[in-house]
Amino acid sequence: MSDADPQAGDPSSAPVTPSAAPVAPELPVAPELPAVPEPLDAAEATVPVAGPKRRRVWRWALPVVVVLLLAGAVPVALVATGAADAETPAEAAAPTENPTTVAARQVSERITAQLDRQATALLAGDRAGFLAIADRKVHSELRRRFAGLQELRVTRWEGRPNGLPTPAGSPGEWRLSVEFHYCFVVPDCRPSPLLVNTRWRDGAEPRLIELAKSTATPQVGGRVRAQAGTLPWEVSKLAAAVGKRTIVGTTPAYRDRLPELLRRAEAAARVADEYVVDGAVPDRYRIFYAGPKEWQRWYGGDQPEWGAGYAVNVGGGHYDVVLGPDSFNNRAYLDVMLRHELVHAVSLPDNSYWDDSVWWLIEGLAEHAGADGVPVARYDGLIPTRKLVKGDWNGKLDSLIPAEDASAEEATGSYGISYLAVRYLLDRFGERKVLAFVKAVVHDLRVPRQVSEEVFGKPWGKLQGDCAKYIRRAVG
Repeated sequence: MSDADPQAGDPSSAPVTPSAAPVAPELPVAPELPAVPEPLDAAEATVPVAGPKRRRVWRWALPVVVVLLLAGAVPVALVATGAADAETPAEAAAPTENPTTVAARQVSERITAQLDRQATALLAGDRAGFLAIADRKVHSELRRRFAGLQELRVTRWEGRPNGLPTPAGSPGEWRLSVEFHYCFVVPDCRPSPLLVNTRWRDGAEPRLIELAKSTATPQVGGRVRAQAGTLPWEVSKLAAAVGKRTIVGTTPAYRDRLPELLRRAEAAARVADEYVVDGAVPDRYRIFYAGPKEWQRWYGGDQPEWGAGYAVNVGGGHYDVVLGPDSFNNRAYLDVMLRHELVHAVSLPDNSYWDDSVWWLIEGLAEHAGADGVPVARYDGLIPTRKLVKGDWNGKLDSLIPAEDASAEEATGSYGISYLAVRYLLDRFGERKVLAFVKAVVHDLRVPRQVSEEVFGKPWGKLQGDCAKYIRRAVG
């Protein structure tokens, strides 16, 4: 791509797909969890928070196709100023710890030992050992999770108490929030965290008597990260396949679709790898195909009417991609959606702090990847885009995000305007500068008017006006 302006009379000229460049809505603590005394990650504690929003990044659907898109009280040594006032070591010692706290810490240590036993069994493929720490009434829940994690090629699994356990009411029973860290396929990946509530019966070897499913919770300051919601392997039987760049999973009912899904996902990953914004590409893109039931359960459900797929942040630098039930109705559109969602997984930061006003930039970049270089005239959302542009669009980009109750046509038009805006920037300035702009605005949380001249050498007001002119010409 050159630095020259694109031809005003040729809005349908094909863009240059970004080359290797300098990754990609919506893991927090459930409301009933005990307070977390320490940050989950030292780096996270310093991240500014723009609001407790849970983020998903959606892919819209064409109207003609029923497919959519988280100064301690250091004891001061009282130095004696006179021998008569000097304290004895016993007097200077810290006060006796609360007996309940002592008991809770001891219980925590025993539970940790059980969690370690369970992790060892899981990684060894020992289902009996995985179940052994739990009461029989929890076994069916654990069997499903064991099978799902094995299908997904779990290579790392660690469970640690998240705070101290609290008495559960019945004698000898304790409630405890447990933080798990896991990897799939790659043993040394940056693990994704997961918080779940548990209940234990104490003893020399505590027994797990209740295991809750993770729930969607918002970011809490810089201490506790947002959590995506119930994960597929927590609630569903799974079948999975692994490729060089992707892992794809679904329920056994759709097992026969895995070979084709894997092939298409691998092709989409090769495109998405070119859109890395900050850091490195994911070790594996994680993709789940949902049937109608799973579409309403996985990651909290709550899909907008126009959604057919989304990418949701699960931490550890990973976004899980979910494809809706109708994804296989149109194979060409399935490829578009895979490229779109995988670019979210590689281009978005490991937080969900960005403002809705930059939705157009996030989605426009993903739409550009989805289109994969086709001329503007062949862009699959061009007709609804034209209708929105010629309707009440004011030429601004910062208010394009569609409402959840928007029609599919309205949502498609918003995605189309976003696509054309990013395409204009790519054609005019090249992928290196556009990806630098994405990093500054989406990752570093700077507003476009602060960085436009720095990155593009043009004031944002002028540049946004140029985008609007290009978009109006492109739709005809």
